[in-house]
Amino acid sequence: MTRDAGTGERLNFAAHESAISQEAAIANRSRLAWKAEQLRVWDLLQLVSPWLLLAISTAIHFSWVLPTSGEPFWPDGPAVLGLVAISVLWVLFGHTLPIRRRTLRPTSAGIYLVGLLASCVTLMTYSDIFLVFTIAGFFHAYLLRPWPLGVLGVLATSVALNGSVMRVWAHPAPDVLAEFILIVAVQTAAIGVGILLTAHTEPEERRREELVERLEAALHENAGLHAQLVAQARESGAQDERQRLAGEIHDTLAQGLAGIITQLQAAERSARAPGEAEEHVARALRLARDSLTEARRSVRALAPQELGRAHLPDALRTLTERWSEDQGIRTQVEVTGTREPLSPAIEVSLFRVAQESLTNVAKHAEASRVGVTLSYTGTEVLLDVRDDGRGFTNGVGTGFGLTSMRQRIRGVGGHVEVQSAPGEGTSVSARVPAIAPGGTGAKGETDG
Repeated sequence: MTRDAGTGERLNFAAHESAISQEAAIANRSRLAWKAEQLRVWDLLQLVSPWLLLAISTAIHFSWVLPTSGEPFWPDGPAVLGLVAISVLWVLFGHTLPIRRRTLRPTSAGIYLVGLLASCVTLMTYSDIFLVFTIAGFFHAYLLRPWPLGVLGVLATSVALNGSVMRVWAHPAPDVLAEFILIVAVQTAAIGVGILLTAHTEPEERRREELVERLEAALHENAGLHAQLVAQARESGAQDERQRLAGEIHDTLAQGLAGIITQLQAAERSARAPGEAEEHVARALRLARDSLTEARRSVRALAPQELGRAHLPDALRTLTERWSEDQGIRTQVEVTGTREPLSPAIEVSLFRVAQESLTNVAKHAEASRVGVTLSYTGTEVLLDVRDDGRGFTNGVGTGFGLTSMRQRIRGVGGHVEVQSAPGEGTSVSARVPAIAPGGTGAKGETDG
């Protein structure tokens, strides 16, 4: 009783711990889902922005600004195309590929931003429309670490953008210079605040995202450990039951057979006294009947004889072939996947499900064909028993056999589904974890 209580407490504790962990993971995922989505959108924006802004600037320059100004393509057109090509290569090898390969470092990010701004300033000497491309510098300033360098990057981008547009360098008038300084200061402060906030929040959010992923992995591992614990507890209970049956056999069957032998020996010695011999024979017959009753009760608690001589697939074939011969119903057995050794408790449970399902087919289905499929998927084992019989409506298939079947499979960490409809046959599907002997996971599970 102490051992059973301890096993029950371990199972309850594991189930409670698994439920709490799953609730915590769901809460964390719902709370951080929108933040993770924001991070992904921001990463995509940083990656795409220079290409999009450069394409817009170039398209507007050659399709709108250049024809409107009446200037011929030569000589500025080739120069602009050459600068655009240089910008494309600079963005590709200095920004896009390093980000995709996760090789962008703070030093290389700073060098890239300086080159980008130089390219933008040069392009703006040909056309102010390339200020659109210069805006990409604000996005890429967020890549600079630590955050003061990011603010400095915003300042440099603002100076390049507004200085070229306002022609500060060509006409350094006091009012123009004051306006330029004010715009640069406000722009740098506004965008720099975002860099400061990002520097404090983005690393934390990314760490939280990693923690959620680790928690999900831990939950998956915990589910496997829980299934193993269920199997170990089941095997422990089976071992206790075997010991109990051994004691009962010793105390009942063995003693009963010894008593029978004693009475028959006494009857043999009293052969010349008819009355006394008959009395000994009657006692032996009574002991034999009592022993037979005890034997039947004990045998029902033991594992199926078929599993004692073969593994589950062969045992199912033997059971199905024998049932087919007895009932005169065509059957087909199919085994899919790589066969793996299973815990005896799981093999017995699946065998009993097949046995009970075939018994129900013989009693109620009036079927002409039955199919039995055993599938090894690596982490789980599935058993399907299907017939083309008359079926039944929902709610009818709740007899003792189906209830016992569900309880047996639930005891090894699995579940049973029964699907049926009038005139469409019945399907019984059992799904259990692929626990190997000794409580370890199957090969497919451990490899994953």
